[in-house]
Amino acid sequence: MNGAPHYVSAAVLWLGLLVRAPDLLRHRHDPYLRSICAVLGLAGLCFLLGAPPTVGAVNRLGGTPNLAAPLTYAAITGYSAASQVLIVHWRGGPRVRRTARRWILAYTLVVLGIVTMFVLGDAPVERRTDLDTYYANTPYLREMILLYLLGHLAAVGVTTVSALRWAREVRGWLRAGLVTLGLGSLCGAVYSLSRLAAVAARWTGHDWSALVTEASPAAAGLGAVMMVVGVLVPLAGPRLTDWRRTRRTYARLEPLERELDGVLTRHALRLPPPCWARPATRLVWRRTSIHNALTHLDAYLDRGLYDVTRRAALRRTGDAERAAATAWATVIAAAVRRETHAGPDGGGAGTRGESDWLLERAPDPAALVRIADALAGEPLVRAAATEAAVAAEPVPAERRPTA
Repeated sequence: MNGAPHYVSAAVLWLGLLVRAPDLLRHRHDPYLRSICAVLGLAGLCFLLGAPPTVGAVNRLGGTPNLAAPLTYAAITGYSAASQVLIVHWRGGPRVRRTARRWILAYTLVVLGIVTMFVLGDAPVERRTDLDTYYANTPYLREMILLYLLGHLAAVGVTTVSALRWAREVRGWLRAGLVTLGLGSLCGAVYSLSRLAAVAARWTGHDWSALVTEASPAAAGLGAVMMVVGVLVPLAGPRLTDWRRTRRTYARLEPLERELDGVLTRHALRLPPPCWARPATRLVWRRTSIHNALTHLDAYLDRGLYDVTRRAALRRTGDAERAAATAWATVIAAAVRRETHAGPDGGGAGTRGESDWLLERAPDPAALVRIADALAGEPLVRAAATEAAVAAEPVPAERRPTA
């Protein structure tokens, strides 16, 4: 009997636990984090103990036929309690601790009942995959089986209803996580219902053992994967959104950095690019390079050109932010050309008063992105910048009029 599906499910769950472990170590007194880790850890333990090879090993080491059964059922019951406590802490409220303690107490009694029924019952024949149906009519063992299945069904039922109902009240990644968690719990309900159906069939003289050996493990495995996704989505989703937004901002700033590349290279204003760095670090590097170049171009920025271009763009678009971005892009492009043609004495530089005025209105990070977009897509920018730069170039001596 192959236990690969069980072990894969356990590995998936414990991988989710591994992802959350750093947060638990930093916030070890957070009951919400403890509940999440308990759910993931106990669910993985359920699959590990329920794998046929593990069942055989536990029975052999314990010296008792079917000793793995109460251990597995106790783990399932503990997982059920952890699921309820997780939902309680997730929802919050004035009586969170009292409600959580009640769930823990109720399922502790269920565990004690499982152990008691196993001790009172008689299960001499080892059954690794179909114990529920094989001993469905055996006194005490029958009650043990019903106890763990009904306890599990109650837990996943409450979790499903609570998660899906709450999902209607929220949006974004939290809603996606709740829906996924609710569907995973629904798969857990299929696990319990299929086993209860097989037990009931045995009571009436029918053999539906396939529900126990095939259908219920498949439902439990799918539910495990969905549960991990549901728990991790609210954590990983916002980080993924930030990562994508950072990558997009970094890419959108490329036209502005490319425009300033000559200034950055000639004057060694760009720091060495970070290798194997996170997108956020690369974004800081690009923004720093841009600000270094703009600071160097301070004396070449033209207030008059900014005002004229902004008014023209505002008349054309009616959008103040877009007009300001177009004006900045034009001023920067013209300043790059003026700085490129300036002599060692800085000929062609603007007046310091104008530069001070522009520095006081230096673009913020969001404005830098709009400026880069204007450089990439506004035809007005190139024409106005080239015209302004040509007009500001000093006239060569041989072409100056003589007296």
